[in-house]
Amino acid sequence: MKYYRLMWFRHDLPAGLSVFLVALPLCLGIALASGAPVYAGLLSGIIGGLVVSLISGSHLSVSGPAAGLTTLVAASIISLGGYPVFLLAVIVAGLFQIILGVLKAGVIANYFPSSVIKGMLAAIGILLISKQIPLALGYDQPDFWTSGFLQLFTSGKITSNFQTLNQH
Repeated sequence: MKYYRLMWFRHDLPAGLSVFLVALPLCLGIALASGAPVYAGLLSGIIGGLVVSLISGSHLSVSGPAAGLTTLVAASIISLGGYPVFLLAVIVAGLFQIILGVLKAGVIANYFPSSVIKGMLAAIGILLISKQIPLALGYDQPDFWTSGFLQLFTSGKITSNFQTLNQH
């Protein structure tokens, strides 16, 4: 902000508005998919967009809610017993991150091979895609990957499932 010129504002305003219009539905959708209240998605987008850009030392930053963490957040809300307890866990985790940042503990990330990071991201992608296969085939029961997958390919089921798929 120290070197910002007011003449750049006329280009930054439409760019910021465009990013806002794209990011808002994404933030709200991720909050709903996570099992969190809708306002949580709105707040995470605001905090990610404004606060991080103000305290970041970078000229460019990308921040906000991440779709890959949706399942982690949903599972945490369920296992911790509710959204308020989950918020407390997030605050405690944030305090740990601040402490580790002050101690410059981030250098440990240099020791993680990039292949491990890429493998983890690929696995998240495979999980997200595999969770959509039952819905694409017209099967919306929660037991799809245990017993439903085998029933999908029994005689007579294949054509009825594809007919259901064609109706959508």
